[in-house]
Amino acid sequence: MIGKLTGLLSDKNPPEVIVDCHGVGYEVNVPMSTFYNLPATGEKVSLLTHFVVREDAQILYGFGTAAEREAFRQLIKISGVGPRTALSVLSGMSVAELAQAVTSQEAGRLVKVPGIGKKTAERLLLELKGKLGADIGAPAAALGDAQGDIQQALVALGYSDKEAAAALKGLPQDVGVSEGIKLALKALAK
Repeated sequence: MIGKLTGLLSDKNPPEVIVDCHGVGYEVNVPMSTFYNLPATGEKVSLLTHFVVREDAQILYGFGTAAEREAFRQLIKISGVGPRTALSVLSGMSVAELAQAVTSQEAGRLVKVPGIGKKTAERLLLELKGKLGADIGAPAAALGDAQGDIQQALVALGYSDKEAAAALKGLPQDVGVSEGIKLALKALAK
């Protein structure tokens, strides 16, 4: 329902911030990774949001990046993991670190997050396997310049990060951007 908020940052009190959007102050819970990157109070801020409606409350969760919001959404789909736990996970580790832990199946990294026990960590690894891989947390810049540009173009065209990464694997390493996009689109059309 509410996908993004842009306004002035009125108050910062971890993990909650208040974003003033034309006179209406929205209380938004954010992970610490987003909190540390917020501007000073009184400055303009833009947050991607996830709106949770429960019987007893309506809560907005805010994120600085689309990858953080997507990881949050994947986490809350898991049985026994609520928004507070998901926020705690994203506060304790970056999306890239979470993706790496899932890819390498390292429960020890998740157990270090406050509120995550051994059983919960193992359930997270099991449920997120294949849904949250290294390609979600890896920035496009980590690839070659042309490869990163091709991946960004595919994502801009509506393909998921996973589909774009899969299409990149079939391309020659020295391919140019425009030729690479054409080849990737042909591969994705099959």
